Amino acid sequence: MRTWQKIANRSPSVIRWSLQPLQTASSGPCLGARFFSKWVKRCNKEGRKRILRRTSSIFKGFLQICKMKLRWGWVFVFHLSLLALSVSQAQGEAADDLEMEEAVDEAMVEDMTDDAYGDDSTEVEAELEGEEEKGPGEADANISFQVTYQTPVPIGEVYLSETFDDGSLDRWTVSKTMKEDVDEDIAKYDGKWSVEQLKENKVPGDMGLVLKSRAKHHAIASLLDKPFVFLDDPLVVQYEVNFQDGIDCGGAYLKLLSDTDDLDLEKFHDRTPYTVMFGPDKCGEDYKLHFIFRHKNPLNKDLEEKHAKRVDVDLKKFYTDKKTHLYTLVLNPDNSYEIYVDQSSVSRGSLLHDVVPPVNPPKEIDDPADSKPEDWDERAKIPDPEAVKPEDWDEDAPVKIEDPDALKPEGWLDDEPEFVSDPTAEKPDDWDEEMDGEWEAPQVLNPVCETAPGCGLWKPPTINNPDYKGKWKAPLVENPNYQGVWSPRKIQNPEYFEDLNPFQMTPVRAVGLELWSMTSEIYFDNFIITSYKEVADRWAGDSWGLKKLVASANEPGVFAQLAMAAEERPWLWVIYILTVGLPVGLAILFCWPKKADDDYVYKKVDPPKPAVEEEEEAEEEGEEEGGEEMKDQAAGVANTAETPKPAEMEGLVEADSVEEDEEDDGEEEEDEEGEGEEEEEEVDERTKSNEEAASDDEMEADQRGGDEARQAVRKRRVRKD
Repeated sequence: MRTWQKIANRSPSVIRWSLQPLQTASSGPCLGARFFSKWVKRCNKEGRKRILRRTSSIFKGFLQICKMKLRWGWVFVFHLSLLALSVSQAQGEAADDLEMEEAVDEAMVEDMTDDAYGDDSTEVEAELEGEEEKGPGEADANISFQVTYQTPVPIGEVYLSETFDDGSLDRWTVSKTMKEDVDEDIAKYDGKWSVEQLKENKVPGDMGLVLKSRAKHHAIASLLDKPFVFLDDPLVVQYEVNFQDGIDCGGAYLKLLSDTDDLDLEKFHDRTPYTVMFGPDKCGEDYKLHFIFRHKNPLNKDLEEKHAKRVDVDLKKFYTDKKTHLYTLVLNPDNSYEIYVDQSSVSRGSLLHDVVPPVNPPKEIDDPADSKPEDWDERAKIPDPEAVKPEDWDEDAPVKIEDPDALKPEGWLDDEPEFVSDPTAEKPDDWDEEMDGEWEAPQVLNPVCETAPGCGLWKPPTINNPDYKGKWKAPLVENPNYQGVWSPRKIQNPEYFEDLNPFQMTPVRAVGLELWSMTSEIYFDNFIITSYKEVADRWAGDSWGLKKLVASANEPGVFAQLAMAAEERPWLWVIYILTVGLPVGLAILFCWPKKADDDYVYKKVDPPKPAVEEEEEAEEEGEEEGGEEMKDQAAGVANTAETPKPAEMEGLVEADSVEEDEEDDGEEEEDEEGEGEEEEEEVDERTKSNEEAASDDEMEADQRGGDEARQAVRKRRVRKD
């Protein structure tokens, strides 16, 4: 009760009006519980209805306030939307990867337990029970079970699988050659490679290949277990990349080296023949994901690079978030291809139609021997040969002229120069007039001109010349001799061929990384080349999936992400302050109840008298009237012998009729002017009592008989009213 009273006293009138019914309802036993759910359970049907009615009245009260402040409500909604947008930008890819995490996490943990413990589930259950018995602090301090890493083993046929978990590069060959057509200082492939763990979000036991040098050429390669031949099986290439220090300019792509007789990995360089190049590359603000294959011309056997179309997503976050990302390329025998990043498709197409330049050349080409005739007119419009320059057209009129209305300001000093020699300047001691010429003091503003409008020769300002029209040119008209844009005739392409199976490329025997980068600490891991997408997905679940779990567990909170986003974009602080501060200020300004200047003074109203007293008064009046009637009746009986004169009788009749009319009119006016149900009920009760009394009097008069008694009764009725 006190709580509702405080709210009602401090709230606006609308809210106070809406809270009053609820205050009354809350005092009953039905709303005595603490929570609303308990209220409903303890209430009967009528109580629940009462709760709903009172709650709806509160919402109506707030709705009226919202209508009055609708304009500020839209401002509040706008700022809330800005805050939501900032949060979504700061979180980045976390929301995009949530569904995939939920789908992959369970499978990865199950696979890890199967690989770690085999078929013996007793040990797994025991460790799980031990984890449950530990407290929160111990569970956080020892989470090795959740991120237990074992070197993934490919399930299925593979051509290459490399994890670097043994910490060595025995399988790989570092190039020792020189790059051609480059200065000797930078031509050598002397960039350093190392096998080590990630700098952030480490998984114990997981190692990777790291590019350690910046602004140097790097080249390293490894042979496949067996060459891959492009016949009936798809080609699946997959590996991981992490730009641990970001990337300024450089690439992280791999090359599938062609199976040639002169392949020497120690001489691997930029011109070593390759079949496929795939992976990320970035320089400046150009973010790319390369897919290039080399196609052999069936006519002249030349190899030509074919570039796939650009991917359909924004790649910037993959280069800047310092997380490990998974890149997958799938080539199918039906000449289709698909590119995945973090197991999500980002591009797909056909080797026949979605590459530049196209695999098959056009059937017809322009005739190189054809040339445009000398009389060929390509002009769609020409100057009108019949147009004549107007006689008043002055091509020599200047663009600007002196303002004829300008006047020289008063006090202008025509004889004073604008600049004078500096009187305080002195010739330097080392000035040699033979070498430097005659010395002259530097020029400074004339001090006399500081107090004057100006000095020197006065010239009026210039304005645009109203008569200037420029050089006259004849208007353009349609060219009657227009023949269109000339193009050479088409001839059959002598180099035309049709290759309907570009998938059948040169076989692959090795994989290599040949890179130049201005940023070091580029991390590579878990290379796999196979013919089955399922094998690559399982491999990724056992390797990249664990890295993703650890990175997600170490992900900062929402506020930390907002702060990190503001560090990169300082202007976000302004949005944060406006988004949080402005709605709070508006809410305090317009919604906080104000204390009234004048105290409310409530008039004390006398309690209504009970209806019993009214009934007693009515009975007393009835008894008094009954006594008077009895006396009148006795007097009437005594005076029956005394008959009034005819004139007096007529006067009495007229008086009675007038009084009856006034009585009827008074009753109608009382019915029309009655306000409220109580007054109408009182009038009805009085009229009924009068009618009953009149009927009783008439019956008595009939018994007595005679017109005199009937007239006396009418007089009494008028007197009673």
